[in-house]
Amino acid sequence: MAVNFPIAVYFSAIFIISRLMTIIGISKPWINNSAKIIALDIAGKLSVDHSVIESASQDFGQIVKVIPEAVLYPSSPEDIATLIKFSYNNSVPFSIAAKGHGHSIRGQAMASKGVVVDMTSMKKHRNGTGIQISTDGLYADVGGEQLWIDVLNSTLERGVAPVSWTDYLYLTVGGTLSNAGISGQTFRYGPQISNVYEMDVITGKADFLTCSPKKNSDLFYAVLGGLGQFGIITRARIPLQPAPRRVKWLRMLYNGFSAFTRDQELLISINGRKDKTALDYLEGSLLMDQGSPDNWRSSFFPPADHPKIISMITKHRIIYCLEVVKNYDEQTKNTVDKELQQLLKGLNYMPGFIFEKDVQYAEFLNRVQSGELKLKSQGLWDVPHPWLNLFIPKSQMADFNDSVFKGIVLERNITTGPVLVYPMNRKKWDDKMSAVIPDEEIFYTVGFLHSSGFDDWEAFDDQNKEIMQFCNKAGIGVKRYLPHYNTKEQWIHHFGSKWKTFQQRKHQFDPKMLLSPGQRIFNNN
Repeated sequence: MAVNFPIAVYFSAIFIISRLMTIIGISKPWINNSAKIIALDIAGKLSVDHSVIESASQDFGQIVKVIPEAVLYPSSPEDIATLIKFSYNNSVPFSIAAKGHGHSIRGQAMASKGVVVDMTSMKKHRNGTGIQISTDGLYADVGGEQLWIDVLNSTLERGVAPVSWTDYLYLTVGGTLSNAGISGQTFRYGPQISNVYEMDVITGKADFLTCSPKKNSDLFYAVLGGLGQFGIITRARIPLQPAPRRVKWLRMLYNGFSAFTRDQELLISINGRKDKTALDYLEGSLLMDQGSPDNWRSSFFPPADHPKIISMITKHRIIYCLEVVKNYDEQTKNTVDKELQQLLKGLNYMPGFIFEKDVQYAEFLNRVQSGELKLKSQGLWDVPHPWLNLFIPKSQMADFNDSVFKGIVLERNITTGPVLVYPMNRKKWDDKMSAVIPDEEIFYTVGFLHSSGFDDWEAFDDQNKEIMQFCNKAGIGVKRYLPHYNTKEQWIHHFGSKWKTFQQRKHQFDPKMLLSPGQRIFNNN
């Protein structure tokens, strides 16, 4: 390690200084601070290597490129606090962005002329302590840098697991908790931010605080869904439940939107955490003639049934797919089919268009990975992803279907990736948190998960803009998930009644506006 060689650290620090000078906007006067950098414990953990800078300037979206001046590879939360404190105490502070698995879409985890903190670096130094399960199996203390797939595997070894997930598990705990963390379990268990007991957070003032609903509660609620604006999550305590062994996984196809949404809303009305009759997962999606019935999310439909599915898609242009899961174990394996039959009784899917799989619980939760590996082998994973994720009030979904799904999307005829459509219950969210959702009790998430070439991503972006223009013109109370905006006014509109509190919390926990500049909330004008 470089820290064992003072001379190497010295020259590394001098090189870093020459780069970091551009951050604070002065040159020779800042040479006086060189001794301060060299004296820092993190001097040997800062890198300005070209390949490192290049990697930190990109993300999964492959649309935005923002060049930082350096990357920190922390071995502990204290390293992160040291960096923040150094910037905070500087006469002209520099910005800092925490980067997990780099799955952001629009440069949200980037820091122009600042320092990117590679959170995954801490995994190498945890010595197996990054995921610690309580002796009673009721919760896990998880490092913010840990991937959810590793949380799943570690907890399953003890026969327990979290209850709220994301569709894709190769995301960091800190990353999803900074947004919300949603999937088909959200209607019943709430988003991942509703499933946290406490956190360790390093604020923009370099304060290292433990927070919960009863301790430093302002920080707790600010950070959850706070887009990284108030602090960097270094540990989260996640509740656990006994894990099922297997799941019954079904998809049903509809040719009408009203029947599709009516059945979805009926099913999510049974949503008690302890209600044994409730489903464990519900999502929906569109099947269109622009793509195969299968997509990167999973290979589900039997090949022998593809012709009849394609025939229905050709006839109706859009088919709506309802996807549900019921977990089971040794105690419930003899009753799960009967429970499912009772739940699905009276649903209005097309006769003969119900499909079922029986798979291991872990295989279902990690269902996206097989598609990821396939796309990577074809060179189609590291491409632009001009995604658009929306929350839409239930009362306006019919208009959205008519004007967007059947209008804009079919007319443009470019959508080939998954389009997700499924409802959630507002009561499963905590309004004290920073995350923003529509006011109605039931709202839908709609996700256009586009993949494109490097030369045509703007066509998908234009479609996204047209969709947003329609929503604004039609007065649809849409809220963006994983949002990005270009002006402060747009952010104020996004947060609505929460803006005043959001702004107050920013001044309380990050008064010098150091953290997460890539979100462009407080530093866009």
